[in-house]
Amino acid sequence: MSSAESSSVKTIKNFIGGEWVESTSTESIDVPNPSTGEIIARVPLATREETAAAIEKAAEAFKTWGKTSVIKRAKILFALQQLLERDKDELGTIITMENGKPHAEAVAEVGRGIENVMHAASIPNLLMGDSLSTVATDVEVTNYRYPIGVTSAICPFNFPMMVPFWMFPMAIACGNTMVLKPSEKTPNLMNKIIDLTVEAGLPAGVLNVVQGAKDVVNELLENPTVKSVSFVGSEGVGRYVYEHGTAHFKRVQALTGAKNHSIVLSDADIDDAVTKSLSGGFGSAGERCMAGSVILVEDAVADEFVAKFTQAAKDIDMGDTNEEDYYLGPVIRKENQERTFKYIEDGVKDGAKLVLDGREGVPEGGYFCRPTIFERVSQEMSIWKDEIFAPVVDIIRVKDLPEAVDFANSHHLANGACLFTDSATAVRYFRENIDAGMLGINLGVPAPVAYFSFSGWKDSFFGDLHANGKDSVEFYTHRKVVTAQYKQGRYNK
Repeated sequence: MSSAESSSVKTIKNFIGGEWVESTSTESIDVPNPSTGEIIARVPLATREETAAAIEKAAEAFKTWGKTSVIKRAKILFALQQLLERDKDELGTIITMENGKPHAEAVAEVGRGIENVMHAASIPNLLMGDSLSTVATDVEVTNYRYPIGVTSAICPFNFPMMVPFWMFPMAIACGNTMVLKPSEKTPNLMNKIIDLTVEAGLPAGVLNVVQGAKDVVNELLENPTVKSVSFVGSEGVGRYVYEHGTAHFKRVQALTGAKNHSIVLSDADIDDAVTKSLSGGFGSAGERCMAGSVILVEDAVADEFVAKFTQAAKDIDMGDTNEEDYYLGPVIRKENQERTFKYIEDGVKDGAKLVLDGREGVPEGGYFCRPTIFERVSQEMSIWKDEIFAPVVDIIRVKDLPEAVDFANSHHLANGACLFTDSATAVRYFRENIDAGMLGINLGVPAPVAYFSFSGWKDSFFGDLHANGKDSVEFYTHRKVVTAQYKQGRYNK
């Protein structure tokens, strides 16, 4: 990059204690637009000292925010919801620019974030305690919820809007403060969100944003002031976050990798299954932990399904999503594209049948990979074992539903699974026997709405309390149980 180009690129700031602060770090990375490769920003990799300063500001703010009326907290969230609705299109444009997903998908992601604000804004109901008026003579017991203190969030690049909104709205609604680290690959959106939280009236220090990488993560995991860590990302990093965070006596929820299996039975609406499996496998360029990257098809309809699915994948349009709302955008970085191409090469070497090669005919300039389809995939192959996080789908033929369920259950990752069928009996068998936390019936992406927990199983989740739903209230609060005796003798004469 020339010096002129370098000087024209903005450097992202941290937001600490209600102020935009330039990082003192000497390390930074460039942020390219994945559709074009053009550098759009530079993000400093903040130091542990900067992160500790943000934690200190969050702790100061907690002294008053934790005692702020729950009604006032809800009003601020209602105000934020309206501002997000007002700026929905602009937020979607930022997501497309730094993540690469099509604008329609990006705006839909903003909608999912708003949904979480709506859920958190109902906090007066969610925080209500419970009581028993008589557990012994003149003795009553009441349960109260209180915020836990300074919380933290470590967020991924693939959903720069939705995932942070799984975390901070509920955390602050419960009376906590937070230090949030966006992905260093998508740092721009969260700073726009901060502007909206300030406009909504959120006090200084309640929500702090520190840009960076491992130094920020390690400070959040080790600093004793931080009471909880919420993480979404890869399995390896999630395992580290969980083990390291709990070793420092923190509450941790770590949502990690996935290899989601969809099952298509012979009684399914094949055209519907093709359309929804196409979105499940190739939407968001396959860069989501709910991607339907393995499709198990009953033998009786396998030829029809494969033919229709392959043709539909060939017809997918791809290009610069900043210019046009293509179905498929790029993967996030050049190294992700190269990694995906290597998996395709390995799949062929391992003996899988390459039905559609995503390396062919990719647009120039960005980090593109076209839809890729494999058949004859076995459980020993890396294209089945690993989460590729790209538009790569394995199709596997099975004789019946029990074989399909057994195949899916043999994987160590278990976020979601889908079943396409017209049989209630099959649905019940699937529900009772599949080892996955989020199930879809005649759906391609079974991600639950904010009012239900995002409940991965096996190595897709480390922790006890999941994100969203009632679990999130439990995660961000602790209880006081008050047992009291008020003797009634003087009134019972």
